[in-house]
Amino acid sequence: MVKVINKSQFEKIEVIKRDGKKVPFNNEKIMLAISKGFNNTENIKYHDDDKIKVLEAVLENIEDSTKEINCIKIDDIQNLIEDKLKEFNYFDVLENVSNYRKKRLISRNNFIKREHGLIKSLESLTLKDAKEEDIKRDNANIDGNSAMGTMLQYGSTLSKEFSKSYLMNPKFAELHDSGQIHIHDMDFLPMGTTTCCQIDLLELFKNGFSTGHGYLREPNDIMSYSALAAIAIQANQNDQHGGQSLPAFDFFLAPGVIKTFKKQFKQTLFDFLELEELTEIFNKEELLSVIDNLNSIDIEISIFDKFYKESNKLQRIFDLAYQKAIKKTDRITYQAMEAFIHNLNTMHSRAGAQVPFSSVNFGTDTSSEGRMVIKNYLLALDSGLGHKETPIFPISIFKVKEGINYFKEDPNYDLFELSCKVSSKRLFPNFSFLDSPFNLKYYKKGDYKTEVAYMGCRTRVMGNVNKDKEITPGRGNLSFTSINLPRIGIKHGIATNKKCDMDGFYQELSNMMDLVKEQLLERFDIQCHKKVYNFPFLLGQGIWMDSSSLKPNSRLKRVLKNGTLAIGFIGLAETLKALIGKHHGESEKARKLGYEIIKFMRDKVDEYTNEYNLNFSLLATPAESLSGKFVKLDKEIYGTIEGVTDRKYYTNSFHVPVYYNISIIDKLKIEGPYHELTNGGHISYIELDGDTTNNIEAFMKIIRIMHDNNIGYGAINHPVDRDPVCGYTGVINDVCPCCGRRENEGIKMERLNNIER
Repeated sequence: MVKVINKSQFEKIEVIKRDGKKVPFNNEKIMLAISKGFNNTENIKYHDDDKIKVLEAVLENIEDSTKEINCIKIDDIQNLIEDKLKEFNYFDVLENVSNYRKKRLISRNNFIKREHGLIKSLESLTLKDAKEEDIKRDNANIDGNSAMGTMLQYGSTLSKEFSKSYLMNPKFAELHDSGQIHIHDMDFLPMGTTTCCQIDLLELFKNGFSTGHGYLREPNDIMSYSALAAIAIQANQNDQHGGQSLPAFDFFLAPGVIKTFKKQFKQTLFDFLELEELTEIFNKEELLSVIDNLNSIDIEISIFDKFYKESNKLQRIFDLAYQKAIKKTDRITYQAMEAFIHNLNTMHSRAGAQVPFSSVNFGTDTSSEGRMVIKNYLLALDSGLGHKETPIFPISIFKVKEGINYFKEDPNYDLFELSCKVSSKRLFPNFSFLDSPFNLKYYKKGDYKTEVAYMGCRTRVMGNVNKDKEITPGRGNLSFTSINLPRIGIKHGIATNKKCDMDGFYQELSNMMDLVKEQLLERFDIQCHKKVYNFPFLLGQGIWMDSSSLKPNSRLKRVLKNGTLAIGFIGLAETLKALIGKHHGESEKARKLGYEIIKFMRDKVDEYTNEYNLNFSLLATPAESLSGKFVKLDKEIYGTIEGVTDRKYYTNSFHVPVYYNISIIDKLKIEGPYHELTNGGHISYIELDGDTTNNIEAFMKIIRIMHDNNIGYGAINHPVDRDPVCGYTGVINDVCPCCGRRENEGIKMERLNNIER
């Protein structure tokens, strides 16, 4: 109980804040400040009496100093607290209070310094079109011109500045602003969200789940499975700042096909039996029990011989009902896959301004129902959206595996062929390769959890410091930060010096990686201090590995440590040009040096993993808007350097530059070794100019070259044009091959060129 000397006197006092505003005096806030100082010491001998002693002394001084003037400045109150702590010899508490006060002062000053730039950014968001303003195009699946999209960007801009000023070490903010590193998704740092997750739908659907606005029971047919799959992606997107991946889509939805088949078989069979007035000749309940216990759609009709016995007529009815049920189930599965694709290209998350960033991996389920899912998903993808547009989401990834779909004698080879046919028309699916040594080492036949999957454009999460948890589902990236590798190359290479200083290069790269490691740990600490209720779906519904065992106030480190902390890089090609004058596509020397540099980075992240018992990984950062930001800043500092800063972007991660003329085989041979080093994620692209739909064999040959060169994840880019009038999709020059319409005769053709940088 605090002794207040003159209560009426304190009721009259006003506190003058730093902005000049006056607020009523509140001694509870003083007590809170004092308590924080005491609580942050390691001295266990302090008790509440110590805190009250300081508080009463401060209040007494405030009462004396405000008898004539009923107001006091907030800085004067803080000075009094520090004076009393010093007077009573609480020096360790004084140090805590003083340090906190200094930190807040620095944060306020930083924010004030940024205020002009902040207002300028908000002005650009408000007055400029997304085509003109980079920050409106920061996220590809947000409409920066819509009201809600602009509102999200307002929040994002403010959150970034708050993070720089109040949450992170100033040196990290300076590294980011100066373009030496890029802290991805900084706007979500205050919320402590993680980047992405690989969702196990089988576990989620087992007993139903809640989205926070109602409980959804376990789905009972393929239409419900596909609808709830989309809802799960949407719900989880609201708890994370990155994307959502279904790592075994075919395995996850196959049970929905079986359930649908059972319904259709029962209905069709009894319709036929009623038509022939034969429903009473056997035990209906026993028959239903046999159908309910089926575990596959691929059955021998002879399992029902006890019901039709020697009757040829009944046997034909059972056989016809089975064939009809299979056809109906196949048709319904197609409709479910079509609905799934349409949903993920139209449903919104985050205030209605963002389509969920989604990915699906499939191709290895050899069961009849799993194959039906894969086939119909590919056919629905091939058909496109309502006006035959190419769907952007989900990013579709076909998992290639010897013995399952790679050779002609493999059970899913026909689906591999179909995936290539669809990709040649629609850009998707991309292809992942489970036989690459760094993926194969985790693979256990028949266990989808051990199949490496990819998220979005490249993220990969598999290895784990907890060796018992080296599986795909329930895990994702926690956060990642990318290093501007070309700038370090410029500073130490022949681009700006008489000779290349590789010792200096590696020393600076090592120092920069150490700084990024510290920044990732700082962010990880923020994430670990959040609670289950901050992530009601991701953690509350047990999506993240082991999160179902958490209590409401549990610390999150023991489950979040199953994710990855990734250090990324961009522009290896430009780095090599800056260092020695050639990139890895141009000379063997550069090729060896490029591998050596990335191997150096991988060894460093492995050291961090061992030191901190956390999953540090190396990420081959995509180009996107980041590559333009880095090169723009570097050009301002170092001017135009041929082959380095003379373009509008740095090359995607470790890629051979897209402008460099090189054969497909040579490009993949050069890039292949980097896939093993970049355990946090990677991709290699092949760029084609012509209409790939006319030569599927050549398309498949490229996929096989990827496989043979240990590519982990690859894609083939090619022009995808569409006539919005007749709906034709393919390569269109001046005249539409379908309707003969010329582009200059009205509506423009739609050109979708997924060009790599």
